[in-house]
Amino acid sequence: MPNLRVRPSGTGGRVIHVTPESAGWTYVGFDLVRLEGGERFAGGEPGREVCLVAVTGTARIEAAGAPLGTIGGRTSPFAGPVPAAYLPAGTAWTAIAEAPLELAVCSAPGTGAGTARIIGAEAMSRETRGRGTNVRHVTNILPETDPTAESLLVVEVITPGGHTSSYPPHKHDRDALPEESLLEETYYHRLDPPQGFAFQRVYTDDRSLDETMVVEDGDTTLVPKGYHPVAAIHGYDLYYLNVMAGPKRIWKFWNAPEHAWLLAK
Repeated sequence: MPNLRVRPSGTGGRVIHVTPESAGWTYVGFDLVRLEGGERFAGGEPGREVCLVAVTGTARIEAAGAPLGTIGGRTSPFAGPVPAAYLPAGTAWTAIAEAPLELAVCSAPGTGAGTARIIGAEAMSRETRGRGTNVRHVTNILPETDPTAESLLVVEVITPGGHTSSYPPHKHDRDALPEESLLEETYYHRLDPPQGFAFQRVYTDDRSLDETMVVEDGDTTLVPKGYHPVAAIHGYDLYYLNVMAGPKRIWKFWNAPEHAWLLAK
């Protein structure tokens, strides 16, 4: 199994590159690209649909050679939701940075159905989950209720310092609907202030996989299977961008039975 913690490589261009091949799985791909103003990054792989999220900065998006619109507009991922873009599989696209840009390229299998479009921030549902020190704030960029995507599920989460997230521990590694769906998942992490750190554990019931990672600003973690709780330490807020995909575009998770009692608190 590959290392579940992927660190940025370099300071410019594509600094994170996760493919199904590198991750040892089937569906999810994730890139993080850093561009200066005026620089371009292009994509459009056959058989892979894409969601573009401007973690910071602003970009103009072209699809099939025509202007599509503008995404982003924030200086920090903690500043709230901003427009994103959806590109069907096989659509040639280009992102042109209008200023320093951190662009997340989220991908999964697709047939090319659907239409390239800008996803407005006003269309993204927002919710607060949990209670007490389990409170976190969620923005649904491309949820399962959005019928335009074929495989991708994309969500942003902000976890205040001292709080837990993806907790009580849950998993989604069995294709066993209606009880549970099989979804691979990546987490792209950012911290405020950036010198902070967080913890993420990925583990299975039988502990054949049991890895606890120190997560620093800019790291990506892989969740091929198992439970995957996150803890943000006091004084440092945690942002993460989740990308999920599997054989069915349904998010149905299974809570760890020994910790399910926490849901009643």
